[in-house]
Order: sequence, then structure tokens, then C-alpha cells
Amino acid sequence: MTDRPIEDYAIIGDTCTTALVARDGSIDWLCWPCHDSPAVFLRLLDEDRGGACDLVLESLREMRRCYRPGTTILETTFVTATGTLRLTDFMPLHPLDEVPDEGPDGAPHGRIVRLVACEAGEVAGRFRVRPTFDYARDAAALEAREDGTVLCRRRSRAGAGSPEGVRVAASLPLAITGDRVEAAFSLRAGEGASLVLAHREDDDGDLSNAAASLAATQAYWEEWSGRCTYAGPHREMVLRSALVLKLLTHAPSGGIIAAATTSLPEAVPGTRNFDYRYVWMRDASFTVTAFVNLGYVREAAEFLRFLRDADQTRGRDLKLMYGINGRVPEEEILDHLRGWRGVSPVRIGNAASDQHQYDIYGEFLVALHAFLDAVDYDPPVKVNDHLAEALGHLTDHVIRCRHESDHGIWELRDETRQILHTKGMLWVALDRAVQIAQAVDVASPERVEEWRRIAAEIRAEYHEKGWSERVGAYTQAYGSDDLDAAVLRTVLFGAFDAHSPRVAATLDAVSAGLGDGDLLYRYRNGDGFEHPEATFAACAFWRVGCLALAGRTQEAEPLFARLLARGNDLGLFAEEIDAATGEQRGNVPQGFTHMAIINHAVRLDRAARHREAKTDEPCQWAVGA
Repeated sequence: MTDRPIEDYAIIGDTCTTALVARDGSIDWLCWPCHDSPAVFLRLLDEDRGGACDLVLESLREMRRCYRPGTTILETTFVTATGTLRLTDFMPLHPLDEVPDEGPDGAPHGRIVRLVACEAGEVAGRFRVRPTFDYARDAAALEAREDGTVLCRRRSRAGAGSPEGVRVAASLPLAITGDRVEAAFSLRAGEGASLVLAHREDDDGDLSNAAASLAATQAYWEEWSGRCTYAGPHREMVLRSALVLKLLTHAPSGGIIAAATTSLPEAVPGTRNFDYRYVWMRDASFTVTAFVNLGYVREAAEFLRFLRDADQTRGRDLKLMYGINGRVPEEEILDHLRGWRGVSPVRIGNAASDQHQYDIYGEFLVALHAFLDAVDYDPPVKVNDHLAEALGHLTDHVIRCRHESDHGIWELRDETRQILHTKGMLWVALDRAVQIAQAVDVASPERVEEWRRIAAEIRAEYHEKGWSERVGAYTQAYGSDDLDAAVLRTVLFGAFDAHSPRVAATLDAVSAGLGDGDLLYRYRNGDGFEHPEATFAACAFWRVGCLALAGRTQEAEPLFARLLARGNDLGLFAEEIDAATGEQRGNVPQGFTHMAIINHAVRLDRAARHREAKTDEPCQWAVGA
């Protein structure tokens, strides 16, 4: 068996962690108890060494799958030579009797529940559970218990009372076979069985409430989905993207991670394999904006709670990225793992946490402005109490670094540059600070006037120095002839006029120089890595936004529809797409891509309603990127 395509994977989760389920029902990725905890199942990154929980069926002929509408409950149907079996996978997340002002809005149980039901004929098969702890650096010691469950614990800590373990329970007899736990079944039409994986050793895997837990989990997700305010033509895809972003949240802390996985390659062959299971200020801010655009204001407020706890300097020492429960660990290469399809290295931690990326001030102030606008500038007390101080610190950062070079949005690992996207986002930061100050009394008139003046200076500078006469476009950095799709983002935030001839020329140049059909590369210039990466999915959606802003909706709308069709059968996207094969590349599911889907669906919907209204009033486009 070869490594499954990245697009083969579905995601389930409980707002504490997630699991990836392959098309054939194998759970190949699971970090417990949190998104950035060591992996327990990681066959995704090494088919031989990495553990999994798979399903083996006799004479399998056909597979199909779907999510229950408005939920993260995955249903996979298998047709064998003798019958039809439905597998239902979910991580229990039950509604609370009363949702608090802050904190988790549901009750996760730290479990994975797998239910099989024979729908026709007879089906025989078996579950196999093989955990490998600490990224397969430690094997499992398996212990059968008197209650019929099996406890799998780290071998090096067996007997030491370590909580790192997986408890396996089933409605079937469990057998220990080598380093696996197996549960065989033979079901006739109308019969079913269940398997429960529990993280806590004291969880006995009680199976009596599996049906009730499924119903409660479905009720939680249906209620959450029912609050989505988007009612446009792409509601199903937008809602699926929103559910993905919700799964990438960490409810106990309020943090929002960039993606569920580490080290899925952006280039094949190549070494562009990175760990995205952390809270990037940029990506989390994008997600906040996407949540606000769909009416999920509480999720936006929860990220502000995370930031309040993670950065107690109130913006004075804002970091590029954070761990869910502390600092991002040092980058480490796991050289005992071969990587997906043998593409190494496998990395945990992220060295980019020490980079200078000054665009994050603009990203965060866009999100803060969107949140404040959504709550009519009447935020929770804990936000409002320190708003003036935080705004002052953030604008001080912008003013102090306005002339500095940085690594930029793409986290270039060679030299720093005077990157145009960064300069545009510094203008955006001051522009949004002025708008916030105009709505609430958080800065003196003199201070606000200073922000306006410096914002105008920054804008004039990047309009002049960011333009390349040789290329006939705005380029990646001052004095550079390299094209950069990130320039399109600055247009979406108003740093450039979408109707200007130079912006039109830049859009054409980026489409020609970085485009491959409907897809776009981030850039083509050298960046310190040997092999070029695949196209970056979000960039293609940014082109949709720029076309819409320029009034070219007849081009934007069909392009958007074609891009949506590039998701997998469940509407999920990784970070990148191989233009030659159409295969997905990079970590999955990627919040960056899914928030772009949301924001551009909202943008196109507003454009359509604006056309229908036949008004001369300018359309309000500030919906994010």
C-alpha cells in the first residue's frame, strides 16, 4: 500500500484536537489531548512506523462518504461482495446547559467513537488499533483489563502512572495481536457494533451511551451551523469551511491553529515541510474576520481571550505565533520518520517563530476592527478595559518598524527585504486604528492625526517604491522585479485602489507570471529552498476578490466556482495544489484556504446584491482576504 493522497482525508474533532480519516476508514493522524500534542496515530507521515486505527473489510468493492449536513460527523459507506456497511465517525462534543460568556461552548469527552451498521446483506471485517506514542519514538505496551477494555500505554513509562495512553473499548471481543488491538465482527442487515478510543485512563469506554452521544454531538453542530448568517449561492461550501475553522479552534484557550497537521510537503520532491499546529497571529486574525463575516462573533471574542492570556503586555510584545498553552517549541527534525511518500524531513516546532513579520499588526487590527464593528463598538468589558492601551502599543509598533525590512507573509528563510505586502499592511494597521478611534474614544485627536499623517506617508512611499517600470507592476519588494501574489491582498484591504490602471496592470502581470490556469503561485523567485512549491490555493481566491473589486464579476464568479470544485469530495482543502496533477499539497485542512473561501463568497454575494440594488452608493468591501 502506498501513502494515500492528501485529498483522501476527512477531518473530525472536538475543538480540542482533530483526527484525520482516510477514504478507506483508516484514522491515520491523531494528536491527543491537544492539537499540538505528540501524535498517537501518524501513519500519515510514515506508513510503517506510524500508528493508525483502521478498518479491514472482506471483498471491498466501493466506498463513498459524506458529512451529516451541518455537522462534523463523518459517514462512510462500504459496499462489499456480500453487503453494505455504514461507518460513522465522530468525536463527542455535547451542548452545555448554559454557554458561559467566555470559555468552551460545548463539552468535549476526549473520545473517538466509531459505529458500524450493516445496511444490507452480510459484512465481515475487523477494527485494528495500533497506537505509537510520541511521534512513534515510543512503542505501546498493551494491557487487557478485567472489564474487557485494553489499555495502551507508552512502553517506556508503563507502570509509572503516566496519563499518556489510549483506552480501547468495543461492543465486540477485543484481542491483542502483537502490537495491535483487534475487534472482529460479522454483521447481518440491521446489526451494528461500536469501538471507542478514549484518551483518559480512567475512561472505561462505556458503550451504553454511544447513540445518545451521537445525537448530542449532532445537536451541538446543528445548532452551531444554524447560526451561520451567509445565505448566498455557495452556502454548503461556506458552511463546511466554517466548520473546518471551528475544528481548528482550541476551546479551552480560545486559540486558533493554522492547520491540523505537520510536515505534509508543499513540494514533491522538496524539503518544504513545516509544522502548522500553532497559533499564527496572521492566520488566526484572518479566521476571526471570517467568523465575523458569518455572524460567529463569539468565536472572534474567544480569540481575543486567548491573546489576552497569551500576551499580557497588551500588544507591547506581540508575537508572530504562539503555542496553544505557551511558547512554540524549538524546531526539531524527526529523522526516524520517512515523511509522506518519503518526502522528508518531518518537523515539529517552527523556527519561523523568531522571524520579523511586521504585517501582523495590520492583520490583527483588521480583525479587531471587524469584531468591534460587529458588536457595534460595545465589546466585552475585558476587551474594552484595555483597548486604548493595546491600540497605542500596536500603532507604536507600526511607526517604529515602518522603515525596517522583514521576512514577510511568506516567512522567507533567507535575507529580509523591504516587502511591499508588509508596507501595505502597515498602512492598513493605521487606517483601521483611525477608524476604531473615530468610533470610540481611545486616543487623543492629536494621536489620531499622527496616525493619519504617517499612514499617508507610508502609502505614498510604497506606491512609489513598490512599482517596477521594468515589470510594469507592483512587485514583491522595493527595487525588486519579482512578482508576488501577496500584493493582491493589499488591494483587498484598500491599500491600493482596485480601479487604478497600475493595479489592473499588476493583476494582469501576476496572472501571467505566476498563474497556471486558474491557479497562482505565491512567487517564482528563489527563497533558499531547492525545489519549487505547488500553487498556493488562497492566492487564487485573492485573484477572485481583486476581479470583483474591479467590477469584473463576470470573470470572478465562474473562477470562484471552478476553484471550489478543486476541493476534495467533502469540500476540504490543503494549503496548495499541484497544477500538473490537481493533487493537494501541504498541511490539511488549511485554515488559510478555508477562510479565503468564506471571505470571497461573502464578497461576491455582496457584489451581487449591490448590482441588484442598482445603487450608485459604493459597495462595502471590507470582508477580509
